[in-house]
Amino acid sequence: MFKKIVTTIALAAALGSTHGYADVVDDSFYPYRDSVPSHEGLNVGMTINASNVDQFKDILDSAVFDQLKNGLWEMKVAETTSFGLHENYVSATRKNLGKVSLGEGLGQINNFMAGRPFPEEPSTDDPRAGEKLAWNYKYGYNWGDSAAISPFYWKYRDLDSGKVERTLKFSFHFLNYKHRVQHEPIPEFPENPSDLFRAIYVQVLEPFDVKNTQLLIHRAENDLVRDNTWLYLGFQRRVRRLATGQITDSFLGADIMIEDFEGYNSRISDMNWSYKGTQNLLLPFYNHNDQVLATDLKESDGYQFVDFGGQGGCFPNISWQLRKVYVLEADPIDDNHPISKRTHYVDAQTFTLPRTLIYDRKGDLWKSWIIGQAHPDHHMAKNKGTGVSIDDAFSMLDVQAGHCTTGQFKGQVDPEMNQVKLFTVQNMRAKGR
Repeated sequence: MFKKIVTTIALAAALGSTHGYADVVDDSFYPYRDSVPSHEGLNVGMTINASNVDQFKDILDSAVFDQLKNGLWEMKVAETTSFGLHENYVSATRKNLGKVSLGEGLGQINNFMAGRPFPEEPSTDDPRAGEKLAWNYKYGYNWGDSAAISPFYWKYRDLDSGKVERTLKFSFHFLNYKHRVQHEPIPEFPENPSDLFRAIYVQVLEPFDVKNTQLLIHRAENDLVRDNTWLYLGFQRRVRRLATGQITDSFLGADIMIEDFEGYNSRISDMNWSYKGTQNLLLPFYNHNDQVLATDLKESDGYQFVDFGGQGGCFPNISWQLRKVYVLEADPIDDNHPISKRTHYVDAQTFTLPRTLIYDRKGDLWKSWIIGQAHPDHHMAKNKGTGVSIDDAFSMLDVQAGHCTTGQFKGQVDPEMNQVKLFTVQNMRAKGR
């Protein structure tokens, strides 16, 4: 009888533990399943501007608050909605829950297979909580297993005059070689001699003076191995490897460096990571098809890009949602880095980086980074059901120079647009001929 009671208690404990584990994953991926955050006076459909922004200071990051207070733009408020990631990514997280751990040093991780490595709620008592959040971003479902932004328009603008100084047209491509969950081959490409985790390929389509400029980034599975980055300049007609420091230079004269792509585009081991707490903040999440869209850029299939307005045309005309946010600070290991830190406002459901503040070496605010996130089910038809939070528009505002670079995306989750041969130096040479 005693043995039977002990066995029953042990089984009940095991079931309780399993249920608790399931809750960890559900809490991470479905934070709004029971309720959504609220704030006194905040209503769906309202506009926040200089006249009423003071009452919403607690749910705005400091830079956005100052911009609204100073009348640079106005914010439209929409309801908080769930941006559920692909079910295969969630299932992979559940399957590997509790098996992943950090290594002894920064940039080391053990037993990661697929999904979100550390879905557990972060704690300020954990000195490595920030590092875990950074790994969740690196192995996040950002663009899924493969996707393209084609075309992708960058406009360089003067904040005061609103003059568009230059427009570049790009094609961007992203491919995960490993930890794949949706598109074949799963879980990885069988032929991967360099043991790559991810690759990014960029080609400039217009204007003529920089046409066929190309960028290729190979990111190794081992975070301690430096990225291989190549640049093809059309007027030189040759491929050259970029030195490490060049990823923090202005890219093609924009207010953006290569390291800024997607919010942060480098290794975990290049930064010290600090978790600064959890907040409810307004973030640029929306349904693309519900916005008032631009009419100046024409696509043959009828697709319309996000429009821009506010001072200088530096701010996307999109709606914002009150969402759960992890505040993550990253300061460079390299003392020669041009910034002192980034403060990332990480969306807790998607682990995208829709808001980032960048500080110069003196510690003063330098740049304000917005990456608008569109729901895949209210975007292009091919994106429906992909479970990818679509990067849809961006604004990088240099607050010190009074200048911005804006981006308008046609994001497509389409593996046919991202063949492996695209992500090779040989392809760069062939495209440049």
